[in-house]
Amino acid sequence: MMQIVIASEIVVYGRREKKTIAHPRMSVRPRDDREEETMAGPNGITHDNPELRDVLPGFPGSAPGLCDMTDTTMAAVPDEIMSIQADEACGAEYGARSDRRVNSRNGYRSRRLDTTIGTLDLRIPKLRSGSYFPTGLLERYSRTERALAAAVAEMYVTGTSTRKVERVAAKFGVESLSKDQVSRLCAVIDGEVDAFLARDWSAMRFAYLFLDATYVRCRVSGRVRSEAFITAIGVGDDGRKHFVGLACANAESYASWRGFLQDLEGRGVRNVRLVTSDAHDGLVRAIMDVYPEATWQRCIVHVKRDVLAKVDGREAQRRARAVMSPIFRESDPTLVRALYHKAVDELASFAPSASRVLEDAEVDALAYLSFPREHRVKIRTNNVQERTSCEPRRRAKVVQTFPSTGSVLRLLGGIVDEVNADWASENLLVSKESLRPVLGLERAENRIEGFAPSEEVRARAEVIMMVAPGEYAKAS
Repeated sequence: MMQIVIASEIVVYGRREKKTIAHPRMSVRPRDDREEETMAGPNGITHDNPELRDVLPGFPGSAPGLCDMTDTTMAAVPDEIMSIQADEACGAEYGARSDRRVNSRNGYRSRRLDTTIGTLDLRIPKLRSGSYFPTGLLERYSRTERALAAAVAEMYVTGTSTRKVERVAAKFGVESLSKDQVSRLCAVIDGEVDAFLARDWSAMRFAYLFLDATYVRCRVSGRVRSEAFITAIGVGDDGRKHFVGLACANAESYASWRGFLQDLEGRGVRNVRLVTSDAHDGLVRAIMDVYPEATWQRCIVHVKRDVLAKVDGREAQRRARAVMSPIFRESDPTLVRALYHKAVDELASFAPSASRVLEDAEVDALAYLSFPREHRVKIRTNNVQERTSCEPRRRAKVVQTFPSTGSVLRLLGGIVDEVNADWASENLLVSKESLRPVLGLERAENRIEGFAPSEEVRARAEVIMMVAPGEYAKAS
């Protein structure tokens, strides 16, 4: 029978050595082009080589198929390496008499290893005194190969539920991989998420900050409750978007938002010029406390929703939308203000409470007009957050209930980290040149009161408002 030689580099007790492994049933060694021509034809392995004729027929008896043959082959390599390492620990080869022997072998113990090619049955040598574990090959207390762990983690982050991951693993030959094992394997993401949460942003200046929260169901102290997954996106001096922070809080309270923003400031997100968010009381107070030099922009999409929530009836809501639609189509600050005032007056005729909501929101809803024209459409809404939160929401829907707040940060943090990497290769949100005047401001001020519309502008706004219902109906 042919004896095959495998040359490999292994680590034995801290020493890197070249070892030659002899195995009677297999061959894994580099082949040159001439060997390729004699051993393999265009469609695969041939039996022209007499040695191969001796070896290959032996497999079908013990391995019913090619996959089983692969499993047998792959298990033989680590078995042989572990045998060599055990001999090194004993000071002599297995069964050999030697004055250098300091220990002796005492059989084997079986161990299963789940890998990307299937489950391998390994034989780990035992010693009569002391213990031996192949730390260079396997992780102690782990029965799953690192490559499989990485694959499972990637499936988890991209939106595959833990039960589906188990079924996929079974198709690859992994005999058993419970949902608890899958969740533990996903802990490989923790290091990347921890690094993201601790990142220092002092080297970059941020002009704009977008804040939002997504609610997820989470088990805390044995009870299932809603937790707020808080995220912050900043626009840096490079003109790109960056996820700069995330956290999990039990509510969107003033204390939780203030602590979150203080953490951002402590990690270098300072001197922000504009913060865009919804009108949650605790959030607005926290912004004023932590970033007093910044202007607050109330998301205009949320303003419209708040107004419509005060309007009863489908027809009345359609009319309210038509009244508000011309406001944000214009770019001239004085005309925008004139249209805003006309919309307030129109709403008062059929929805007084909605009119008051719109009137009270004027200063904060139009804060974006104090910034460069090319930035306004992008900073007046929280759409940057809304678009990027679609994937975390989808994944949260798959999971339904997270087992802990740590698992929320692990999964959704992994998604956020990937989004950050994608943004690094995307087009700029705003140009660097247009950011310079904004970053040069010592303190951002809301100058909306200075945009007083003239009589001519008011008359123009009245004409626009008269045709607005018809144009809105056509657009709808």
